Amino acid sequence: MLRERTDLESVEMKFYSCSEGEMPYVNLWIRFAVICKVRVLTLHILEDDYLPLDDMPLVSLHLKTLDLYGLILQKSFLDFASCPALENLKMNDCKINGWKISSLSLKHLSITSCFCDPDSRLRISTPGLVSLKLDCFVGKTPFLENMPLLQTACVNLGKGCKDVCLNYNSGVFCGANKNGCGNCLSKNDGRSNSVLLGGMSSAKHLELISELGKFIFTRDLNCRPTFSKLKTLLLNEYWCEAPDLGPLACILQNSPVLEKLTLQLFSKGPDHKVEMKGRYSPMEGPSAISEHLNMVEVKCNVVDEKILKVLKLLSAFNIRFGFL
Repeated sequence: MLRERTDLESVEMKFYSCSEGEMPYVNLWIRFAVICKVRVLTLHILEDDYLPLDDMPLVSLHLKTLDLYGLILQKSFLDFASCPALENLKMNDCKINGWKISSLSLKHLSITSCFCDPDSRLRISTPGLVSLKLDCFVGKTPFLENMPLLQTACVNLGKGCKDVCLNYNSGVFCGANKNGCGNCLSKNDGRSNSVLLGGMSSAKHLELISELGKFIFTRDLNCRPTFSKLKTLLLNEYWCEAPDLGPLACILQNSPVLEKLTLQLFSKGPDHKVEMKGRYSPMEGPSAISEHLNMVEVKCNVVDEKILKVLKLLSAFNIRFGFL
């Protein structure tokens, strides 16, 4: 650090152990890399204990890509207003102590296996985002502000999601009732009633996966978001668990230009035992769903009562199938 400073294209730091006394040095090296105009910065802590970063914002006119693993991220660090060139942010297995991630320049955001305070809902304010990956977040589902430029989003609400209906039964969430459980009726901590789907409503390609019993997607649908640009959609069995298959029907009815629908039901894949393909068949009178739907895939391990119920609903929307 006493040598003459040289501009750096990339810096990668990976630690398999890091003592408490060494943490100040790691924070110092990060700041020094930023001073050296680094464009790609990777910091991975590959041990059981998380490394706390300084609660100070990054200030860089050059940083374009930030890849973080095994860190404790503080409030000020998550405000990237002073990083106007930042386009790619990847966070894996990090503890988020802040309440908001914000960036006007960010285009690609990936948050995998991260967690935050279970009593608060993280806000994501990234209006220029083009692609989003939110996988296995532990805590309340993050609230997405409007993302008008979003092209692709993959969201998987796993077992760590705390938005669980305490009275869940066969796809019915008690939040619609006045006497619902505390979880379903709790405030969203956001500016609208929609936590996820409202922010992603401009996307062209969506993959929406959820463990059974989580209520966020179903409650978001009550706000009737319209996916006016959506071309491809992948859903799992969560969307087909309600007795009337309401969530599946609702999202189809609000996707007017949908071209491809994939239902991956009770089967993780990639080798599904049964695959069916169909398409929308024009009929007389106005259509309840997109007339552009030329590919419908249903993947499962066995055609049982639940699958037949889904096929019946799709048939009511004039979708015809064949077995492969």
